Amino acid sequence: MQRIIDFHAHAFPDELAKRAMKILAEEADIKAHLDGRLASLLSSMDRYGIEKSVVCSIATKPAQFDPIMAWSRKIRSERIIPFPSFHPADPTFAERIAMIKGEGFKGVKFHPYYQEFALDEERLYPIYERLVKENLIVVVHTGYDVAFARTRKADPERILKVTETFPGLRFVSTHLGAWEEWADVGKYLVGKKIYMEISFSLEYLKKEEARKIFLNHPAEYILFGTDSPWTEQGETLSLLKGLGLGEEREGLILRENAARLLASV
Repeated sequence: MQRIIDFHAHAFPDELAKRAMKILAEEADIKAHLDGRLASLLSSMDRYGIEKSVVCSIATKPAQFDPIMAWSRKIRSERIIPFPSFHPADPTFAERIAMIKGEGFKGVKFHPYYQEFALDEERLYPIYERLVKENLIVVVHTGYDVAFARTRKADPERILKVTETFPGLRFVSTHLGAWEEWADVGKYLVGKKIYMEISFSLEYLKKEEARKIFLNHPAEYILFGTDSPWTEQGETLSLLKGLGLGEEREGLILRENAARLLASV
């Protein structure tokens, strides 16, 4: 097995997976590659030589925190690294963050569209401050989202503002900086010490456009991710290897950067 870490995957409890996947696929008008169950993700990981996956949850309302935590506890293992979620409108966010940290989870997942916020709203600032204090990673959906109108909520300018305002925040932007806002990724983010996870991007970018971002961004700040089940882990891996980035840079992206970031928490 290759020592690969997928920093962005999703799965649902078996009893919810079929319904959740149907709703999400219809909203986004896309076809999933897996059925959303954890067993299917693990089989895919075995098939493509992926050692570990970060499984991200999204709380679309404050009441979902407790079931998400229960699910995260249940699935945590040597191979599955759950990132729970709480809703930014939850008035008890400080207690939520303390619980996540106290139970040994490495980070949280936010999604500005499903959770209805803009990345740089000042009401998020106390949350960012607390995440810095607790030394937690935050994986954030960045760029547009295929299931929503193209309102800018997590664009590169906002990412830069947040990361400069909170330099200690372990912020991971998804989809190679910002999905389908890659011109602004080049303008505002490339060259900065800002983590970019690569899922759902190589399928949409021309090879030379992708290479330009990869080769001009600090090699230590790019993470392999797939957004499985919405893309196939093996296809993302093949697309990455097809860029011809060299063995050393590939090694950083596929495992070393993620291992270092996770170990820092």
